[in-house]
Amino acid sequence: MARRERYVAFLRGVSPVNAKMPELKRCFERAGFTNVKAVLASGNVVFDSTHRSEGAVERKAEQAMESDLERAFYPIVRSVTALEQLLAADPFALHDIPADAKRVVTFMRNARAPKARLPLAADGATILHHAGREAFTAYLPSDKGPVFMKLIESVFGKDVTTRTWETVRKCVAS
Repeated sequence: MARRERYVAFLRGVSPVNAKMPELKRCFERAGFTNVKAVLASGNVVFDSTHRSEGAVERKAEQAMESDLERAFYPIVRSVTALEQLLAADPFALHDIPADAKRVVTFMRNARAPKARLPLAADGATILHHAGREAFTAYLPSDKGPVFMKLIESVFGKDVTTRTWETVRKCVAS
């Protein structure tokens, strides 16, 4: 029997308005993934797979969504093992971040250089640094809305997805 690995698919653009978590869960199950759980209502799916590469899992998840949901949300996949290592390393600890700042991690399918020198700050948000396929940002919530997303997309493009540090913890724990 093939060994299964635990993965998290972070889906870009999912909200309770455009995707129901039970439908996403069923879609992943029909694709052959097992022990599937939807975490929160923002497009986080945790599951087991016999596939050994994150790219293969991304392709299979995307095809399943196109087939079952007639639309695909851009999936970025990480193994739970890789996320556990990321959490243990705590890249935010390297920076002096205000206690009330929100911490977010941006996931990319492929490593890429930022389009600007980091750290880069604007409107209370700072992209602190990036390593490989992740970028780390802290921001102070304001009435201007999610200004940190505009900053991230200007530096890394739109084919990324961002989660709070706490959401990453919850996905790993699921």
